[in-house]
Amino acid sequence: MENSSRQATMAELQEVQITEEKPLLPGQTPEVAKTHSVETPYGSVTFTVYGTPKPKRPAILTYHDVGLNYKTCFQPLFQFGDMQEIIQNFVRVHVDAPGMEEGAPVFPVGYQYPSLDQLADTIPCILQYLNFSTIIGVGVGAGAYILSRYALNHQETVEGLVLINIDPNAKGWMDWAAHKLTGLTSSIAEMILGHLFSQEELSGNSELIQKYRNIITHAPNLENIELYWNSYNNRRDLNFERGGDITLKCPVMLVVGDQAPHEDAVVECNSKLDPTQTSFLKMADSGGQPQLTQPGKLTEAFKYFLQGMGYMASSCMTRLSRSRTASLTSAASIDGNRSRSRTLSQSSESGTLSSGPPGHTMEVSC
Repeated sequence: MENSSRQATMAELQEVQITEEKPLLPGQTPEVAKTHSVETPYGSVTFTVYGTPKPKRPAILTYHDVGLNYKTCFQPLFQFGDMQEIIQNFVRVHVDAPGMEEGAPVFPVGYQYPSLDQLADTIPCILQYLNFSTIIGVGVGAGAYILSRYALNHQETVEGLVLINIDPNAKGWMDWAAHKLTGLTSSIAEMILGHLFSQEELSGNSELIQKYRNIITHAPNLENIELYWNSYNNRRDLNFERGGDITLKCPVMLVVGDQAPHEDAVVECNSKLDPTQTSFLKMADSGGQPQLTQPGKLTEAFKYFLQGMGYMASSCMTRLSRSRTASLTSAASIDGNRSRSRTLSQSSESGTLSSGPPGHTMEVSC
């Protein structure tokens, strides 16, 4: 009986219409957001849709990291002034992991939280309801892993991925030992903060750190956050292999902050992906969460990424064009009708940096 009720609910989503509060640009009207909850084989998933679908354009779908929800993870990026040029051209879907949405009730004791692989398997339920056929995924940390797993299983539906702080590896024995020892002396909140931010940032205790420490430490759903944290620490290896069968087939932009907690993992991930499809952006002075600390630089890089996929060809590039640069171009044909060239370029007042031959993975510090 419960199963039939759950299946019936799959087709009936609850909708709430809200208006996002944020500073508006001249002539800009408030964005209307529609928040939905859909039952999946692994529980209820909440997601929020901004904008309307654009013909022949994928949706931008985001997935947040542990300790955050879609607002605390992505709002500074998507509210950034220059980002408005992007979001007016794409519908976007912000997914909250189960139990992470605002006002989420605490799961009962003994609740079996989905694995990251199972969370990836909830994405088709969202896309099926919205009738969206393709996406460009933007994920951070655990969310980057989830979108990568989804892309491996549903390659035909993913046009591109922006993966921030991805760690594609399962925890090894040494990692587990260190994690257990840390758990003896640190609270769950402090361990998650150490996952999100560098030790230097935490020691500096900036206003940003104080804000996120307060958000996580006093989260009413901290028990739920711990379940998501445990699923992240129990993730399987994605088994990426350059030149092998298990790899991401779409254009990928890897992003990590210089000296960030996951810098080594992202560098290793870069070495395992197809160099003709992968761009690697290492951002200076951005700490553990580039989308929070450097939304301007990340927005500009995202514009280049979209431009390389054949979208936003007339976009005006400004910020990174005043920074350092290199170029990466490879030809591709998509949908059999239009040819897109993938380009990521940055320029410098002092000259141009060579990125090597076309199709070579590029690393840029900015």
